[in-house]
Amino acid sequence: MTAPQPDPAPADASPADAPPAGAPAPLAGYTVAVTAARRREELGALLDRRGARVVYAPAIRIVPLADDAELVAATEAVLAAPVDLVVATTGVGFRGWLEAAEAWDLPLVEHLRTARVLARGPKARGAIRGGGLVDAWSPASESSAEVLEHLLSGAEGPLEGRRVAVQLHGDPLPDFVEALRATGAEVLTVPVYRWVLPDDVAPLRRLVTTVVARGVDAVTFTSAPAAASLLSVAAEMGQHDAVVAALTGGVLPVAVGPVTAGPLEAAGVATVQPERSRLGALAREVVARLPERDPVLDVGGARLQVRGYAAVLDDRLVELPPGSMAVLRALAARPGAVVAKADLVRGLPGGGDGHAVEMAVTRLRAALGPGLVETVVKRGYRLAV
Repeated sequence: MTAPQPDPAPADASPADAPPAGAPAPLAGYTVAVTAARRREELGALLDRRGARVVYAPAIRIVPLADDAELVAATEAVLAAPVDLVVATTGVGFRGWLEAAEAWDLPLVEHLRTARVLARGPKARGAIRGGGLVDAWSPASESSAEVLEHLLSGAEGPLEGRRVAVQLHGDPLPDFVEALRATGAEVLTVPVYRWVLPDDVAPLRRLVTTVVARGVDAVTFTSAPAAASLLSVAAEMGQHDAVVAALTGGVLPVAVGPVTAGPLEAAGVATVQPERSRLGALAREVVARLPERDPVLDVGGARLQVRGYAAVLDDRLVELPPGSMAVLRALAARPGAVVAKADLVRGLPGGGDGHAVEMAVTRLRAALGPGLVETVVKRGYRLAV
């Protein structure tokens, strides 16, 4: 039994993010981190197909509870008396619960036939129907918050004294459960699986360090526990505030939906999200958001866009060493203005001196052409905008 992730997009990139003939792929020159545990290869492939350099750092590991006494006990509690309402939060989780009960010869499906079963989204709805039950209602937003609002509004009748079973999806949903219990309902939680740190935390720790150094351009999140895990590991490393600062100033946080974004938003990190909580939509959101942050400049009669680790000159992708990239990025941030050599020195990765800046400029001119970076004697350098 595994945890839910959004559906992947079709294998082919959509026409909306396909580059013109001869142009670099839309994410060429950018580095994007994937924190997903399950289906990370699918998301990575979608980003790679669009030209991104993909960094994998699973932030969580899913532990199924099919043989866990906690799930057996929760199922037996549900079977102890008639259930009035059931909330299915994920397709794979609800399906796994029914399959586990069947394996234990517990009559769960028959027991739930008299209950009204609410689905958080279309995958949960599919699992309900696939199990031989009838879905009574589901929200348009696919969010637990709207399910809770529906229940508290009285749309399903008074909740006091009624038995409500809630299938959890790795998150204990304390606010959801407590709000229902406050109405006087008897709430039975069903933990089908739980989230823990990955066996090997080293990639996640490296990602924390890389995010702080702005070594990635975007970080993608497909579950709330993954977002919480990244922040937790950063806190253990003494880098929580630095990660938050990076994600609010330079590194783009992209969440598959509002539920996933919850831990980040609580930490003060504003995320971007696709309209639909799907892997394909998530990849397209990265395509839409990353390049738009980097303006296309008219420099020396050519079109120049400075991306994460490379520049696009007209329709040519030019990879540059870190020092030259840092100088070019500093010049592009103030197009046409003179940037003092001392300021460029401070921006060199790993430090350096005036000679290092001169070498970086020499390499820039060799890669981009001699007319794009101008020397202003005794003052510094500027782009020929």
